[in-house]
Amino acid sequence: MLDLKTIARAIQQLAEEKKIATEKVVEAVEVALAAAYKKEYEKKGEIVRAHFDLKSGDVSFSQVKTVVDETTADLTQPIGEDDIVPDEQPAGRFGAMPEMPIEEEGKLPRFNPNRHMMLPDAQKIKADILLGEELEFPLETKIDFGRIASQTAKQNILQKIREAERDSILSEFKNKEGEIVSGAIQRTERGTTYVDIGRATGVMFYSESMPGEYYRIGDRMRFYVLAIQNDAKGPGIILSRSHPQFVMKLFALESPEIADGSVEIKEIAREPGSRTKIAVASNVRGVDPVGCCVGQRGTRVMAVSNELGQEKIDIIEWSEDPSEFIMHALSPAKASSVEILPRREARAFIPDDQLSLAIGKGGQNVRLAHRLTGWKIDIRAASKPEELIEGAAAGENAATPEPLGESPEPKTEMKKEE
Repeated sequence: MLDLKTIARAIQQLAEEKKIATEKVVEAVEVALAAAYKKEYEKKGEIVRAHFDLKSGDVSFSQVKTVVDETTADLTQPIGEDDIVPDEQPAGRFGAMPEMPIEEEGKLPRFNPNRHMMLPDAQKIKADILLGEELEFPLETKIDFGRIASQTAKQNILQKIREAERDSILSEFKNKEGEIVSGAIQRTERGTTYVDIGRATGVMFYSESMPGEYYRIGDRMRFYVLAIQNDAKGPGIILSRSHPQFVMKLFALESPEIADGSVEIKEIAREPGSRTKIAVASNVRGVDPVGCCVGQRGTRVMAVSNELGQEKIDIIEWSEDPSEFIMHALSPAKASSVEILPRREARAFIPDDQLSLAIGKGGQNVRLAHRLTGWKIDIRAASKPEELIEGAAAGENAATPEPLGESPEPKTEMKKEE
């Protein structure tokens, strides 16, 4: 026999531990008790509902019938006792009743005296009742269930609680998509890193990790919430440290001017773990957008760079003038001039001593400048403007530069005890 007082205490404790609404746990218990009661004492085709009083710990059972007439049920072939009837999961007070079975699409469900009641008969019990409403008929309270029924009740409760917990976690994290969360590294399996972010475990795939970055078990780090996915196993929270938006959100944490909209990050181009270029503009007259991102003595940009494993960050001022914007984008090199050509192509003339800086290692600087501005950029020496320089062009038709070398797959290392 079930100890209902113990169940009432367990419901309250479970709701607090799992951070689930008490009503959801009560519903899970009611559905499970109704399923066990029907399995033990009632006919298979009946709909049984349980009512659990959390304060007193008492439980009552009732049979539920839906009010129908000839327009909502097929009265020509009523279901008899020998017919096989699908057995639906009974619903609790807070859940919807199962739909009436329909034999074929477009046909009305067959009238079942165990589930249905004709409208005239129902009006004798409740005069103002309408089609589709339900009537409940009290059943004798019995809680002495057999082993199979008790096991069924336990499985139903666990399933409903898992579903409620998954929904609760999803509702908590759905508003965090596109935001930054902090978590502790749990483990890494085949390049996929699992992160403890509180009530849930986030997943960071190898493609979303930073090249050359090692993830040690127990390390606390920041992550960008890339997406929230719902599947049968639980809510999937996809994390990233290589996404360009991660850099933008980090600057919003460090710079109040970006957080309140006084300064806006217009464009960003990033090669994770190596270098990032951001173009910023001020929405308030008199506010220096670059200075707001750099901070006093570089404290703000240094904090972001440290979070990104010393990734280099170039902060430039955005401009509506393409030639000026391209000149800024080639920073830290200083261009002498920029010639704007048709089809979003530009030719930048660089002093001889600045050429290597403008091109960057493996063409990285000009490549990021192209991504930042959206213009194909061809770098020429100011002293020899007609001479082509190998690897100094970046854009749609430019030759793809050789990779700088693949970074090792991220690993998980156990912390050594000091």
